[in-house]
Parts: sequence; C-alpha cells; structure tokens
Amino acid sequence: MTKSLHPTIEAVTARIEARSKARRQRYLDLIDSRRSPDPARARLAAANQAHGFAACPLQDKEMLKHSRWANIGIVTAYNDMLSAHQPLAAYPDIIKSAARKAGATAQVAGGVPAMCDGITQGFEGMELSLFSRDTIAMGAAIALSHDTFDAAIYLGVCDKIVPGLLIGALRHGWLPSIFCPAGPMPSGLPNPEKARIRQLFAEGKVGRDALLEAESQSYHSPGTCTFYGTANSNQMLMEIMGLHVPGTAFINPNTPLRTALVEACAKRASQITQLGDSYIPIGHVVDARSIVNAIIGLCATGGSTNQMIHIPAIAQAAGLIVDWDDFNDLSSVIPLLCRVYPNGIADVNHFHAAGGMGFLIRELLEAGLLHRDVTTVAGQGLEAYTQEPFLTDAGLEWREAPASSGDTSVLASVAEPFSKDGGLRVLKGNLGRACVKVSAVKLEHRIVEAPARVFKDQASLHVAFKAGELDRDVVVVVRGQGPAATGMPELHKLTPPLGVLQDRGFRVALVTDGRMSGASGKVLAAIHVSPESKLGGLIGKIRDGDMVRVDAEAGTLDALVPDEIWQKREVDTQVVEGVTRGFGREMFSMFRALVSHAEQGAMPFGDMDPDEAILDPAQDQDPQPAEADA
Repeated sequence: MTKSLHPTIEAVTARIEARSKARRQRYLDLIDSRRSPDPARARLAAANQAHGFAACPLQDKEMLKHSRWANIGIVTAYNDMLSAHQPLAAYPDIIKSAARKAGATAQVAGGVPAMCDGITQGFEGMELSLFSRDTIAMGAAIALSHDTFDAAIYLGVCDKIVPGLLIGALRHGWLPSIFCPAGPMPSGLPNPEKARIRQLFAEGKVGRDALLEAESQSYHSPGTCTFYGTANSNQMLMEIMGLHVPGTAFINPNTPLRTALVEACAKRASQITQLGDSYIPIGHVVDARSIVNAIIGLCATGGSTNQMIHIPAIAQAAGLIVDWDDFNDLSSVIPLLCRVYPNGIADVNHFHAAGGMGFLIRELLEAGLLHRDVTTVAGQGLEAYTQEPFLTDAGLEWREAPASSGDTSVLASVAEPFSKDGGLRVLKGNLGRACVKVSAVKLEHRIVEAPARVFKDQASLHVAFKAGELDRDVVVVVRGQGPAATGMPELHKLTPPLGVLQDRGFRVALVTDGRMSGASGKVLAAIHVSPESKLGGLIGKIRDGDMVRVDAEAGTLDALVPDEIWQKREVDTQVVEGVTRGFGREMFSMFRALVSHAEQGAMPFGDMDPDEAILDPAQDQDPQPAEADA
C-alpha cells in the first residue's frame, strides 16, 4: 500500500513555495506572456524567417516557410575529445529524421562548450570549471535567442554541462524541453582497483606507467565515466525531475535501444509544443516539488556534493529559493538506497542492471518519499518513471521496472536501506556553514578534533605530505579556493594523500571553501565553507596549530580558539599569486567579482529576479562561539 507523503517533505516543499512566492509568480507570468497558438517563427518578419531556414533541406524549408510544423531547437555540447559527449555527434541527424516522421522540423540552434574535470583536475583549466556552467547557460540562451523554436532538446551529460543547459533552458521557460544524454561507457577496471592503484602511486609504491595503465582501463570507450560522480548524478536528476524520456539515464551509447530513445526524444518534443493540446513548458515541469524530488534523489543515491551548488542555482533560474537547510532536513528522512562507487564497489552499469532508476523511483513513491503528481515531459506524473524501456519487433516500449532489486549489495529497498538517512549534512559553527557527505565515511571517522594545518593550494599540501609533515592527527584546511577567489576548482587530488593518512591510523578531516569531486569519498570533508575566505569568511582566521572540530554527527564546524584571541585575529583573504592570470583565467575576472556565495549557487549573474533579494543564510549566522552556544 502506497504511503502518504512524508510530513518533512511536505514541510520543506511548503517553505520553499512560501519564501519563493512572489519570485515564482513573476517567473510564471514571464512564461504566460510568451503563450501563442502560432509557431514562434510567425512573430518574425519575412527576412528574419528567411535567414532562419536558408540552409535547410527543401522539405524542411517548405514546412518552415508555411508555418505548418513545429520547429525543435537542438542545443548540443558535442565534442569528440570527451568520451561522454563523443556519441552526441550522430544525435542531430537522428533527431531531425525522427522529427520529420512526427510532423516537425529540427535544427541545431547552437553549441556550448563542454570541459572535463577529469582532464583538468589539479591543473589550471580546473579554475574555469565552475564558471563553465554559467558560460554554458549563457550559450544556451544565445542559441535560443533566434526565437524560431517551439521546443528544445538539450544534448549534454557531464559535470557542469547539464546544470548549465538547464539554467539556460529555464530562462526560456515557455519552451517544452527534453534532455537527451549519451549514457555510460561499459564497465572497465573495477573502481576499487582503480582507487588502490591511485593510492599506491600517492605513496610512491608504483610508477606513473602503472597508474596510466589503470586509468586507461577505467576510462576506455565512448560514454560517461561509470562511477557515481557529478555526471551520473546529473542523469539521475534529469530522470527524477521528469526531464528525460523515461528510462533514458543509464542506457549505454551506440546501442539500438539508445538510438531508439534519441528518436523518442524528438517524437515527444514534437507532441508537447503549444501548437497542440499537450503543452508542457519546462518552467511548469521544474517547480518546488520537482526541486525537492531532485534533492531526495541525491540523498537516496549518495550523489555528488556538487549538486548542493547546482540545485540552488537551477532553482533560482526557475524563480525558486533553495538553501542548504532544505538539503539537511530532507536528508534526515531519506534512506540511502544505493551503494555505487565511491560509496560502494559497483558502478552505474551494475546499478542499472539491479533495477536502476525505475526501481528506485517506485520504492520512494510507494514509501511516500517523493512527490508523485508532478508535471513531467512524459505527461503522466512521476509514475511513468517507474518503467524501463526495451525494444521489440514493434519498436520501443516500456515495462514495469523489476519488483525487487537484482543485487541488494548495490540497490536496496526502503524496508532494508543501507542507511536510514541520505548522508548529506550541513555543518554550522564559528567557521560558517559547510556541506559534508558522510554516506561513504565510516562512523568512526565522522568526528575529528585535531590541530589545523593551513594550506592555500593543493600543491603545497602534496609537498607537506611527501615530507612526512602530516603524519599525525590533523585537520587540513585548504582555503582561498572559493568562487570569488579562484573560481572554486575541485580539489580531487587531495583525496589520495588524505586517504593514505587515514589508512595509517591518523584522525584526518578536510575543511575547505573549495569543492571536492563528485567522487568525494572516505575522508571526512567539510566543503563549500561559506562565506569563503576571500570574502571575509572566518575560515580565514584559522592558523596552524589551532584545534578544529569537525562533527558530522552534531552538525558543527568550529575552531576551538579562546574568544578573546579569535576576535582580535584578522581574516586572511589572500589568494595564491598568479592563479587568476593566464590560461584564460583573466577573462573570468567579472565572474569572480560578481559571484554569489556557494549556498546561493555560486552564480555570477547576480539576481535573476531583481525585484526581490535572494535569501543569504550566511548573513544569519552568528560568528561568536559563546553566543552561538547560548
């Protein structure tokens, strides 16, 4: 028997709706102002229209000229260097052909950049990573600015690409929009073996040849990386928010089923324009309920901490205000149902084979842990996403997902979860607010109190590690890494040395105003500390040797320094010299100057609804330890 919606989910949804009421209404008014029974291109003058279809095939040109068919804009993140995006090369032609069969036309409206954190990790390019999301959002907006489209299909997969595309799509919220990924590559070298080789390399026990061979066996073919980082968390979000054709997330590329799903995207997009009777604009799909469902999916699957930045940014683009307390409260009631690397040894292919998104969504729905009656591109509420696609002689069909998990070590039921909560916590204290993901952190490592060692970049930490200076209980503080300082690069290269220290028996934690990878793992990490040191955040007051307590159980983050000393200290706002120059980084100086706090989505656009200021939870935090205790 299906349970009624959990009261905490109801309460969080209600408070998001209440705090966003005026902003959301203005957003919906914007969508309504664009409603028309005619094709979008009919608003354009003859010369404008002619420019828009001059290069089209004759059949498409005739349909566009006489405004007989809906026109679908394709925004693509294709490039052939990145494995996740290489399969997208063929998709526009597949979409165009399928659209014609469905009585529509399709055009590539524009391309957006797609960079890979796996390539840039630890190097200069990584400092452009977060802001690439916002560049992509602007690129999507430019692609659609020709205003000749009645629907849109977005081709993209990885870390910043999907959030960027979604932000851009939501600013054209009157357009029906479907997201179409490429799917994960087949399984390669098991993730635990990959992690073992990385750690051995960090200790100097194997050489670079062995490391490169292991990595090459892990990342070996077209498709998304198979661990459960940000890229695959994105696909989970698009599925659980109802922005995919059902069952699209984790089908391997270059298979007949994947091709059929791409065709289905085109067919469905042609059916939900305002020219017919089933108009489903993306601004109606993404509302407070679907944002809450996204957070629930993140918690239930142990997904990427990067989404604690991306989801608030996505929400803002839809006229909604979301903060980390919403994540914290939802995580407290959502069970962890997945063990996918780095939270286990399986990869997303194993997850999909065990029952995948269809099983997961049905489990959560029946337990009253998801909003059911939401708007989706499928037009059937979230129930449609409890099914999975398959091919028959008659073509693409859907069937119910498995009734039970095919592998309970990978995918659990609500009745027997891996954990009673989702493992995402918000820490608060005299250092500000931070996020921590504990789903992969053992209970004995979730509270660390130790002397601080302060660094301003990853490289200096590696030097200290190799010199043996960190062979002790330590809270490693890496600051000057926030969005206003360096563009908030991921600090993924910290994971192997910190893991080594923990394996040696030391109590270890990380505190940083930067990001960790979507593959954040076994070491306790208080990340996204806000406000960041560059903007005067109190993480900038920590000095070497200060006792710092990171307590993921109590939800606290404090420097245990006498108040009379703490109050007199200056905040160190310095950033490592040179990190904002060269390699194109100077072109993003405006972004760094305008960017919001991490909890607000680290957005450089300012307020997308200037009539109402965004709530800044960081301003409500009292930095005084004594008063906070009171």
